[in-house]
Amino acid sequence: MRFEVPQFIEIEDKIFGPFTWKQFVYLFGGVGFGAVLFFVAPFIIFFILGLPVAGLAVLLAFYPVNNRPFSTFLESVMVFYGSSNTYRWRKQNPTVYKEVTHESNATPFAIPQMSAKGIYSLSRQLELKAIQKSQ
Repeated sequence: MRFEVPQFIEIEDKIFGPFTWKQFVYLFGGVGFGAVLFFVAPFIIFFILGLPVAGLAVLLAFYPVNNRPFSTFLESVMVFYGSSNTYRWRKQNPTVYKEVTHESNATPFAIPQMSAKGIYSLSRQLELKAIQKSQ
């Protein structure tokens, strides 16, 4: 028995005329809120609150941001501004060091020079002392 696999699952079905279910709910909610506000509140309050709600309803219903629904964009904005921002990496300005020169009046001391025979003799003495300590 074969089953038919839907081809375009990302496209929503039109339920109410030219509107999908989500578009209908957003528009109906915006119109409903505006109607209640019109009958309950004074006209200036209706005008001040009704226009932003109507604009938000239209944006939620029809305006995609980067090919994603406006509701997803709005949710991402709320999460971004509502949470604390922790930076894992932040470019820092390069630290500029000033070259400091010390002027000292100390006389340089001479580095003692030893011959190869003297160095060999010194290493032999150190080895013998180390062997005596370990026993």
